[in-house]
Amino acid sequence: MKTKRAVLTGVVIWIIAVLFYSLSYYVTILEDATTQANTVLFITVMPLVWLGCHYYYKKDYQTHGVKVGQTMLLTSVALDALITVPLFEIPNGGSHYSFFTAPAFWIIAFEFLLVAALYYYAKVYSKLNAVKK
Repeated sequence: MKTKRAVLTGVVIWIIAVLFYSLSYYVTILEDATTQANTVLFITVMPLVWLGCHYYYKKDYQTHGVKVGQTMLLTSVALDALITVPLFEIPNGGSHYSFFTAPAFWIIAFEFLLVAALYYYAKVYSKLNAVKK
């Protein structure tokens, strides 16, 4: 596994996701701004992880998508713990506990891993099997 590449991809995904999450507060569509931001994040994570996997698999076809997704997700979670929670959650009355136990966090984390696994099976696994045949 190319860990440095997966971590770098996770950092880029986190930066873009935080940007979209933050910008969603400035465009009011739903009454509940937090629900709106989480919905935007949920929608944004899909193409970000897909593109991140596309970038990662340009150099490595051997690593399973779940492992790549897990590395990128853990990078994003670490950045959330170090930056997002102290800068955005705590000033608004939140905490690390409330952030990491929120159902929206776990839904998006599962989605992150699912998209990475789907990319692997759709784009990488099929090519590996075609080469073996």
